[in-house]
Amino acid sequence: MEEGKRQRQVAGALQEQFNDIFRRLNLTMIDGGMVSIANVKVTPDLLEARVYLSLFQVKDAAQTMKTIEGRAWEIKKELADKMKHQLRRIPVIHFYNDDTLDYVFKMEEVFKKLNTNQSEE
Repeated sequence: MEEGKRQRQVAGALQEQFNDIFRRLNLTMIDGGMVSIANVKVTPDLLEARVYLSLFQVKDAAQTMKTIEGRAWEIKKELADKMKHQLRRIPVIHFYNDDTLDYVFKMEEVFKKLNTNQSEE
């Protein structure tokens, strides 16, 4: 299903706010790695937001996700303070680990191995 214009606008505004909130709450550097907001998707009724987090060089991704989930109430409170005049209802926030960077690095390794194997033959 095609994402609507309002969904894209709200998702973009939420992503900006999440970036700012994560910076202010010192959630950008956790466990020796960097956490950034990769993407935000909003449901058509604007009541649920899926926040995809990119974890770069984080030692324990599961523990980092638990840390962020543990502070979800604080993140939502900050978001409500920032967005209360722009949205009727603050969406329910769900955090997901965006592992596309890991997938890209794995694919690059596979391609490098393939190229070295072809050049040896």
